Amino acid sequence: MTKLLIASAVIALIASVLLTPLITKKREDGQSKKVIGYFFIGAFILGFLATGITLYVTKIDVNWLVFWPAIILLTLGGALLASGIERKIKGTLFLASLVVAAYVLSAPLWNANDKFKSAEMKEEVEIKPFDETQTPASVPPKFVRNKMKKAFGQVPNTSYYELGRLQIQKVNGEYVYIAPVEFSGFFKWMNGDTTPGYFTMSATDSADNPKFVAQEMKYIPSAYLNANLERHMRLQHPFLIFYGDVQLEVDDDGKPYYIRSYGEFISARNGFDVQGIVLVDALSGKSEVVKLADVPEFIDGAVSPETVSLQNSYFGKYVHGYWNSMFGKKDVKLPSDEGTESNVSPIFDEAGDMYYFTDFTSPKEGVDSMLGYSLTNARTGQATYYTGNQDASYMDSQGALQIIEKKFIEKKWTGEMPVLYNFYGEASWLTAVLDANGFLQNYFIVSAANPEISAFATTPKEALKLYKTALNRGGSSVEGSSNAEEKDTSGKVLRVHKERLGDFTLVSFLLDNGENYLVSAETEPLAIYLQAGDEVILTYGDTGEQFLPVRTLIIKGLQ
Repeated sequence: MTKLLIASAVIALIASVLLTPLITKKREDGQSKKVIGYFFIGAFILGFLATGITLYVTKIDVNWLVFWPAIILLTLGGALLASGIERKIKGTLFLASLVVAAYVLSAPLWNANDKFKSAEMKEEVEIKPFDETQTPASVPPKFVRNKMKKAFGQVPNTSYYELGRLQIQKVNGEYVYIAPVEFSGFFKWMNGDTTPGYFTMSATDSADNPKFVAQEMKYIPSAYLNANLERHMRLQHPFLIFYGDVQLEVDDDGKPYYIRSYGEFISARNGFDVQGIVLVDALSGKSEVVKLADVPEFIDGAVSPETVSLQNSYFGKYVHGYWNSMFGKKDVKLPSDEGTESNVSPIFDEAGDMYYFTDFTSPKEGVDSMLGYSLTNARTGQATYYTGNQDASYMDSQGALQIIEKKFIEKKWTGEMPVLYNFYGEASWLTAVLDANGFLQNYFIVSAANPEISAFATTPKEALKLYKTALNRGGSSVEGSSNAEEKDTSGKVLRVHKERLGDFTLVSFLLDNGENYLVSAETEPLAIYLQAGDEVILTYGDTGEQFLPVRTLIIKGLQ
C-alpha cells in the first residue's frame, strides 16, 4: 500500500505542476501567489485522490504511458491557463503528448515483426511417439468440474462458498486437477475471512472421486479489498506488467500458492513478453518475484495459458508483418480455439513436464486441414512448432470434433479437449466424449491423416489397444508395421487371454514357438473361439513387438 501512495503522490505532483500556472504577474497585494498556491494544493489533493482511487480500483500497473490521456488533458489545460513563456512551454508539452498518443495507438501497426520474433518457435516434423505404458492426462475438465460440484458437501459451511477455477498440474508425481474453494459473495467473505481449502481429482482416472483438502486460504481471487489476490499482488508490485489470470499451484506437501505471470510490453503498451512470476502464499500473503529460470520445481504452469495463446497468435499472424496478416495473408495460420484453458490444452510428456498444445489451421473459411501444431513448455515458455508429415494432409481439431459428432449423432454426444498424439507412429487425435449432461462416456481416437481409422473405448488404454488393431487393419504405420515383413507360421496354442474392448474382443495368445500374437475379433470373428490346445495357421507382421499383430488366422477344425 505504501508504494501505491508514494506513486500517487508523485503522479499528483507532476499533474499539479502541469496544470498550475506557475509564472504570474506580480500584484502588490500578493493575492496572485496565494491563489496560485491554493490552486496548486487543490490540484495536488484532487490528483492524489483520483490517482490513488483509480489505481486501487482498476489494479492497473503504474507505468507512465498508461496516463497518456490524462497527460494530454493536463498539458492542454495548463497551456490554456498559463501565459507568456510558460504557455509556450506547456503548449510544446501538449504537442509532445499528442505524439506520445500517436506512438501508443499506432504501436500494433509497426511492432508486428517484434511480436513475431518474441514468439518465434523452433521447428520439427513430429512429436515423439507416446509411451503406451503411460496413461495420458485425458480426463476432460468439464467432467471433473461436474464431479467436484457433486462432492461439494465435503466443504464445511458449504453455503459460504463455490467452486473456483479448475486447472491441471502434477503433485507428488500424479497428474491431478486442482480447484480452490471460493467465496460466493461479499457478505460471505465478511463472515468467513478465509476459505477452507481446495478440491483435487485425478486427471488420468475418470473413476477417481474428488477429495477435499483442508488448507486455509486468505488471499484469493474472490476476496475483497486488500485481501483480493490481484489487488494484493498489485499493491506489493505496482510497477510490474501482469498478463493472464492468477493460478493456484500446490506443492508436494499440499500447501497452496497463487502465481501470476509478469513481463514486459513489446513496445509502447502493446504486446507482451513473459519474464517470470509473482508467487504468493495463499494464507500469509507473502509474495516473491521469481524469474522463469528460477521457478520452484513444484510449479508446472509458470507461463499463463493466456500468455501462450497470445504468443501463438503472434507466431501465426505476423510471420510477414502486420499488413500481410490483414490482406495478403501469405503463410498466415490461425491457432485453434478448442483448448480447455484460454484456447490451449495442457498436456504432460513422459518426463512429467507440462506443455500447452495448440493446433493451427488455415484462415480460409471451410478448410479443416491442420497446418501444424505447437507445444509450449509451461515452465520456460520455450515453444516448438511441428509441421507434421508434409506428404499427408492432417485433419485439425475441429475436424476431429465433427467426426465424433457424426459418430454419435443419435446420442447427441460431443467431444472435448482434442489433443494430437503420436500413437504408434501415427499422428492421432485423442478426444474425450461427453453426453449432454457433461458426463464422460468414452475416449475416441482417430488418425489425423486417415480419418476412416478410429477406435473408442471407456478408458484411454482400452481405446489405444483397439486403435492399434484398427491401424494394422487399415495398413497404417504401427511402429513400422505397415512396412514390416509379412510372415506365415503355424503351431499349437499354449495360452490364451481374451479382453473385451468396446464392441470387439482382443485375443492375445502364446504359440509353442515362444512368440506372442494379438488379433481382434473385428478382423477375425472366429478368434473368440480360440483356446489352449488349438492348432492354428496365421499370417502376421514381423514388427519386433512383444505382441505381433495377426493379419489372418485359421483355427484348424473350425475353418
